[in-house]
Formats: sequence, structure tokens, C-alpha cells
Amino acid sequence: MPLDLPTLNLTVPERTAGLHRAVARACFTRRWAPLHEMPIPCGRRLDVMALTPEGCLFAVEIKSCARDYLSDAKWEDYLPWCDRLYFAVDCDFPQDLIPDEVGLFVSDGYEAVMVRDAPHRPLAAARRKSLLHRYAVLAAERLAWMSDPEGLREMRAASLVE
Repeated sequence: MPLDLPTLNLTVPERTAGLHRAVARACFTRRWAPLHEMPIPCGRRLDVMALTPEGCLFAVEIKSCARDYLSDAKWEDYLPWCDRLYFAVDCDFPQDLIPDEVGLFVSDGYEAVMVRDAPHRPLAAARRKSLLHRYAVLAAERLAWMSDPEGLREMRAASLVE
């Protein structure tokens, strides 16, 4: 992994965007299908939910800096909603902050490498079915909106009127 990118000079939004891209690339190389910003039934939103070829659902929580991690006490709420939970951080992040009970991806802003796998906590069948349905519907909606952005604007306008 090339580590010569100047991550220290990036803003937090730039770091976050770079981590999202790097995590998506890492997912694709593993044949996982990543879906960004996945709402889950507990009212939270996962940064990335990845569907594996085996039908597992892996969550990746992106942390742009130590302050972002330290101010976020909700990550344990994600554990019941995925088979494995990972954090993704950049190469400047103090990795010893990340607890051992989750996996870890480290990124240079372009690629992400899994430095620690997450323990497997299999979802119950009914929860898996519900999450897979939610994942599929959200992915299909996003794909449809990409092919018809005008339709999206019309639907949003109609929902504001109702």
C-alpha cells in the first residue's frame, strides 16, 4: 500500500471521503458489495454495510480522526446488526484506541488494508432476512435515482406537499 499521500494536510471531510473510497475498494477486492450510509432499525446509520458472497453482512464504521472516535459512544449499538464489525481509519490514526473486539482497516486515502479481522457474530435468520431486504431496497432505490435524477426531484417535491 502506498503511504506517501499527505494525509496530515487533509480536512476532516476530505479524510472521511478518502476513507469511504478506500473502504469501497477494499470491499470490492474481497468481492463484498458495499453500500454507504445504510440505515438500520435501531435508528442508527452504518457508514458502510457490505454484503459478502456468502450472504454475510459486514459493517464498517469510518473514523476520520481520534476525536471522531472518542466522541462516538454508539458503535456498540451496531454489533447486533452485522455479522462482523470493522473500523476504518487512516494511517495517522492511533490504532491502539480501537478495541480488540472489532476488526480494523487502515487506509492511506487510496487503498485500505485489513490489519485485523473481526470476530464473527452470526445474525439470527429473521434479522438477516430483514436486513438483506432493507439493503436490497436501498441499493435498488439509489440505482433507480441515479438513472432518473429528475424523478427523484419530483418524488421529493411530492413528499413535501403531502
